[in-house]
Amino acid sequence: MKKSRPKRSRKAVLAYSGGLDTSVAIRWMQQNYGCDVIAVAVDVGEEGDYAGIRRKALKIGAVKSVVVDAKKEFARDFILPALKANAIYEGRYPLATALARPLIAKVTGDIALKEGAHMLAHGATGKGNDQVRFEITWGALFPKMKIIAPIREWGMTREQEIEYAKKNGIPVPVTKRSPYSFDVNLWGKSAEAGPLEDPWAEPLEEVYDWTTAPEKAPAKPAYVEIGFEQGEPVSLDGRKMEPVKLISNLNALAGEHGIGRVDMIENRLVGIKSREVYECPAATVLLSAHRDLEGLCLERELAHHKTLLESKYSELVYYGLWYSPLREALQAFIDDSQKRISGKVRMKLFRGNCAAVGRQSPNSLYRLDLATYDVGDRFDQQAAKGFIELFGMSARVAAASEQSKRRKSGK
Repeated sequence: MKKSRPKRSRKAVLAYSGGLDTSVAIRWMQQNYGCDVIAVAVDVGEEGDYAGIRRKALKIGAVKSVVVDAKKEFARDFILPALKANAIYEGRYPLATALARPLIAKVTGDIALKEGAHMLAHGATGKGNDQVRFEITWGALFPKMKIIAPIREWGMTREQEIEYAKKNGIPVPVTKRSPYSFDVNLWGKSAEAGPLEDPWAEPLEEVYDWTTAPEKAPAKPAYVEIGFEQGEPVSLDGRKMEPVKLISNLNALAGEHGIGRVDMIENRLVGIKSREVYECPAATVLLSAHRDLEGLCLERELAHHKTLLESKYSELVYYGLWYSPLREALQAFIDDSQKRISGKVRMKLFRGNCAAVGRQSPNSLYRLDLATYDVGDRFDQQAAKGFIELFGMSARVAAASEQSKRRKSGK
């Protein structure tokens, strides 16, 4: 008699944050897909109790709960490349969540292969950007995996999710009185939902954790000196630091001085506008310092062209196309441009504002003998006449032609 083979369990790996959506997703996937859920929380910095997050997943019903410390990889392979590109979406958002999602997707996919799972799941909504970031990354790196998007399928409102959680004994850090949705990592913190959905309403102070209200920040400014090597920050006030510690320390210092608050109406990839509130103290200071050092060290045409490419680079990251040929090609250009970006920048932090007040570099293209109007001026001002003559020739020829046409037509 032929023995029957034991039935293989269906396994799904869920990118787990410990919040409302992914907590509800564990139980919902068990009930609707009949699968064993492996919860994977990826530590990308500045989050709180990962041991508690791990225990919560097991309490809800995950067959396995894994926490992966990816802070160093996040800083080295995602934040620093984006910093070199001065990556800011729509001129205001430093892309904290957008940078973390492809890494989280990669880590969860690697664990799915290791665990013999055939399904990957995320807790993103059908109207947000994260669904795109997860699924494009998984499609590029793990094309054979089935993708589950519970929130797109279940169609529950946020209040219905809270009720579902209560009925199923799921502990979640969200109530009807405090309905915010947060996302946190080393590069920034985001808040949305609840009262923030009214674009006219000023955010309450309860939304902010990392930053002091600028009007309550210290009355005396702080100064910090940031050292760079080939576009990467390597020191604070002369003390060498690895990236994670440097960013964390700068988050605390700049946050104390009220720096890094962003309240914006953002154009999502799916075509809708959303109101987002961000806290990004270290990102704000480092991006400002890095741009200033580039101003000192980059040749004019390279600097101008890099600015054009930075906008496209930022869009690609926001759209979830980190693992794309164009982003990688742009990164190669950007990395090459950073060979000269070494030196230090002195930043002034004061009540919500940061500004570069000093900069120096062994690769500086600033020459006092050319810039000064004082003794020692070596700029040949007589050469300017011939330069203007040649530089403006095309404009003068075009203007003369247009004037000739008007005379002939009698206008």
